[in-house]
Amino acid sequence: MPEPSDEEIVRTAAEAAEGLVFSRYSKSEVDDLDVTVSFEEGVLEVDIYLNVESEEAEEVAEDAVRAAEAAVDELFDEDGRSE
Repeated sequence: MPEPSDEEIVRTAAEAAEGLVFSRYSKSEVDDLDVTVSFEEGVLEVDIYLNVESEEAEEVAEDAVRAAEAAVDELFDEDGRSE
């Protein structure tokens, strides 16, 4: 299989991060969510800003970053490549 495109990698990471956040909070609970993903020269960068009234917001944002990274790892594994 061909290697995933940079666009596919970024989209996969962003969807995974957003999916994790909204699995923990309803959309009405989230005041603001900004997921920024870049993939350049084989390096994935994920930055998440989560504004929600919860003591666990920072932990959820960190979990969302890990979910994005895991989704991209899985995408590469599906293609027979492991980074």
